[in-house]
Amino acid sequence: MSDVAEVGGRRARGGGGASRRAERTAVSFETAKFIQRNIPNFEILNEEALQIIEYNAETVLEEIGVNFVENEAALVRWREAGADVRGERVHIPRGLARKLCSTAPKTFTQYARNPERNVEVGGRNLVLAPVYGPPFVRDLEGGRRYATIADFEKFVKLGYMSKWLHHSGGTVCEPTDVPVNKRHLDMLRAHMVLSDKPYMGSVTEPSRAADSVEMSKLLFGSDFVDQNTVMTSLININSPMTFDGIMMGALEVYAQNNQASIVSPFIVGGAMAPVTVAGTLTQVLAEILAGVSYSQLVRPGSPVIAGAFVTSIDMNSGAPTFGTPEAAHITYGAGQLVRRLGLPYRSGGSFCGSKLPDAQAAYETANSLNMALLAGVNFMLHACGWLEGGLVSSVEKFVMDADQLGTLHHLAQGVMMDTNGQAMDAIREVGPGGHYLGCAHTQANFKTAFWRSDLLDYKPFETWAEEGARDTQTLAAERVKKMLGDYVAPALDEGVRESIDDYVARKKASMPDAFM
Repeated sequence: MSDVAEVGGRRARGGGGASRRAERTAVSFETAKFIQRNIPNFEILNEEALQIIEYNAETVLEEIGVNFVENEAALVRWREAGADVRGERVHIPRGLARKLCSTAPKTFTQYARNPERNVEVGGRNLVLAPVYGPPFVRDLEGGRRYATIADFEKFVKLGYMSKWLHHSGGTVCEPTDVPVNKRHLDMLRAHMVLSDKPYMGSVTEPSRAADSVEMSKLLFGSDFVDQNTVMTSLININSPMTFDGIMMGALEVYAQNNQASIVSPFIVGGAMAPVTVAGTLTQVLAEILAGVSYSQLVRPGSPVIAGAFVTSIDMNSGAPTFGTPEAAHITYGAGQLVRRLGLPYRSGGSFCGSKLPDAQAAYETANSLNMALLAGVNFMLHACGWLEGGLVSSVEKFVMDADQLGTLHHLAQGVMMDTNGQAMDAIREVGPGGHYLGCAHTQANFKTAFWRSDLLDYKPFETWAEEGARDTQTLAAERVKKMLGDYVAPALDEGVRESIDDYVARKKASMPDAFM
């Protein structure tokens, strides 16, 4: 990792204030290590409530069952495992799913091509990944529009340069100017070439998951991919309780190749699940048990993350709502249930329903991010850039959210109680009626004691007004331009790059364009 000691194209002068200003404004490609929590998880459910929900979830699996549609191989696997299969409906005997889940690892390493950026998923760790899936993008200059591959590459570059973001993600936006059956190749190439952080694979067809595995072998080497996890990919459940052949087919590819999957219900309470918290948690747990256990039927020991993307519905408009107390209740409760299964947990993000990166977006996002930290989330998708209920990837909000992710790192540190943290030498030095600005303890700690935003404005009114009275979105737009102007691609062996480009070219040439 490199630090470029140039400011505005000029080498900064040494000494005094100039030196300190240069240090603050230097281009940095440093990435913070994944979060390791030193604070307790917030647990909202007591033991009785947890046992009731667990019992009810297994009742759902046994009596009501779950659908595995258009996937005969899955039905065969379940039948051989001891489930009662009636058509495409699978009834899972009490205890079977939980037993199967027990072979999934409690923690696993996802490797990046830069070993310094490997992430540990599970335990007390939290890995942050960007927005996933929107077909639209928004920026201050161009407004709201369909996403292109150029937009996609811009987000990958911003993600690479964001200090507090640990993961490059997957479909950071959906590039609609590339055919549906070929865009996954361009997206994967961008993650592999423009960043050296961990990334996600394609899940929209099993064949595209297979392409993701093959391209990863070109980047890491076949033997390394066979023996290690280099992708974590999102497998959504069609709630309520339906596992379609496309998503399960992708899961099968990844499980067979020892690559990680996030098995995640996508639930809007009141639409795809009951309106009550306990009822929704029952369904979420049932779906997690069925999905995770199926991954273990495919390959025992394959890495998997138990997900919960859950929010409530606005009963007036039918639109999903975000940052609500109900969503918090469900996220906290699901965290407890997943930890009792001994699995890594995915939830949370920079969720909001706002159309702009405005006050509504800020309120809802702050509620969602802080809730996820306290819920014990291990993998947070959508950590930055989410807008308009997930329909839009916002360029400005991406850097606004990415800046705020620093607060999660500092909150998670907890309270330092070593000799330096106790600060008794400072209290003795200053004494009554003094101030701490110049004391030895402050001088030794001021650079690291407080989290500092790289974006927000704390200047006096007069200075702020003289500089154009810029709001946060304007500041974010300026930061985007600076980051993209400073971007330098991480080094990659030319032979590896050529092999990836050749694979993409050959795969594209092998099939006609398809936009469905």
